[in-house]
Amino acid sequence: MQADRVRERASELPAEPGVYQFFDGETTLYVGKAVDVRSRVRSYADPRGARIQRMVREADSIDVAVTDTETQALLLEANLIKRHQPRYNVRLKDDKSYPMVQLTDHEVPRIEITRDPAETATVYGPYTDKGRVETVVKALRETYGLRGCSDHKYRGRDRPCLDYEMGLCTAPCTGEIDPETYAGDVDIVKRFLGGETGVLADPLGTAMAEAAEANNFERAANLRDRLAAVERFHGEGGEAVQTYDDERTVDVLGVAIEGEKATVARLRSEGGKLVDRDRFTLAAPYGADEGVPTVIAAFIVQHYAERTMPDALLLPERHDDEEVAAWLDAEGVAVRVPGVGREAKLVELALKNARRNVGGRDECGLLADALGIDRARRIEGFDVSHAQGKSAVGSNVTFVDGSAETADYRRKKLDDRNDDYDNMAQLLRWRAARAVDGRDDRPDPDLLLIDGGKGQLAAACEALEAEGWDVPAVAIAKAEERVITPDREHAWPSDAPHLHLLQRVRDESHRFAVQYHQTIRDEVKTVLDDVPGIGPETRKRLLGRFGSVENVREASVDDLTSVEGVGSKTAETLKARL
Repeated sequence: MQADRVRERASELPAEPGVYQFFDGETTLYVGKAVDVRSRVRSYADPRGARIQRMVREADSIDVAVTDTETQALLLEANLIKRHQPRYNVRLKDDKSYPMVQLTDHEVPRIEITRDPAETATVYGPYTDKGRVETVVKALRETYGLRGCSDHKYRGRDRPCLDYEMGLCTAPCTGEIDPETYAGDVDIVKRFLGGETGVLADPLGTAMAEAAEANNFERAANLRDRLAAVERFHGEGGEAVQTYDDERTVDVLGVAIEGEKATVARLRSEGGKLVDRDRFTLAAPYGADEGVPTVIAAFIVQHYAERTMPDALLLPERHDDEEVAAWLDAEGVAVRVPGVGREAKLVELALKNARRNVGGRDECGLLADALGIDRARRIEGFDVSHAQGKSAVGSNVTFVDGSAETADYRRKKLDDRNDDYDNMAQLLRWRAARAVDGRDDRPDPDLLLIDGGKGQLAAACEALEAEGWDVPAVAIAKAEERVITPDREHAWPSDAPHLHLLQRVRDESHRFAVQYHQTIRDEVKTVLDDVPGIGPETRKRLLGRFGSVENVREASVDDLTSVEGVGSKTAETLKARL
């Protein structure tokens, strides 16, 4: 829009509080709020920043919504930004790329690590070190015996599974532990995840000392490493926040900006004790010309518009937004920028957390640059799973901006054949044909990721070419974690963010494929039915004893012969066949 058109449109607008939107056709380019809409829109006729100048040139229309109060305008702006994701606004995006620990709301809760927690679960995290989380969760299960199995495996058991024999579960499924005792163990685990390190560190320390005294030094060393992981689990920031008498909740914010990405780290204190910490990523177009104050103001409105406000906010800088300040004041939120003391240390800790993640969500851009493609925001991952050609299935998962888009997951039954290349080709032909024919309601991805090596990638590329679907594809194999393209291999550093992105997609496509395969396999006959000497009843006893064909495969001959109806000859045959 030209400056005179902006002035002309502004003259038609009311001098009242409200929200204004700049459009390019039907696309929302920018959303803003103002106490006086007419005056604010008129100011865009001569914008000061290069980002806003570019936005005004692209816009072809302006629309407004009048509100009764400034606070209404503030909240309406936040809602419109979340709904339309305008490219010229600072936009908040919840960080879902980090693992969390959840305790499900079942009558007998299970503990698991997830990046997509259930709405009804009790969730802790997110955490930055997945390896440490896995170590701690295993230590919790070994100490307190919480189940980690799926509902499918939990239901209808008449004997405990291998987790019970390995000391990872107390087997509530078969009544080896009474519900009241199990519930008490769940409460202890909740106390640990809530911050009481001692409820796990103390038993581990005792076990380590006992192992050392018994000269079992390998066991002692293993427990020592677990103890170190447990003690580091809750990280820094254990100091209490210096709160005022009437302040029960205090949020501490830290901000870091790199390029067009900004990270806000939030620490929460309740009753003087840190109880929560998380990070959020914001799209800060063109480097957020206005800097940290603009990011802080945008985050405060978009994050707290739909949440309970804290009693106080500790900030690294003033946000300098009068409307936001008026809203916080009306809500009774104290805002401080501490310079010294405990509160300043907490702000520094929040800044450290933000800086540790800054640019982390730009892994999609790094991946696109490394592969020489236009962009890699939307990635689809593919994997196949079967048992010696039986119950063959394929998975198709989707990641957008580095996070799993579970609504866009798909899966497919494949023809039973013991050929990973043909299976992958069939899966890709199915996906490509649906895309070319317009039968898939999902947008075309920027990149396809194949779980496998050169052979799987070649089969996938042939299928794509045959169907005429022009989308770049790469593969990643677990052996050396090399990324394979049709014309070369990449050996990226193990800490490369773009490699981590591909690994997340690969691992999720593998998990989703195996999960579906297990479902299909349990619905139809298994490979056990093809083993001489294994009838329906023996098959049922084997699956009841070990939980799955995979566990039967890993069982020893002695374990197998402990099942009624399985002699030594049948056990040897079973091991050979599996």
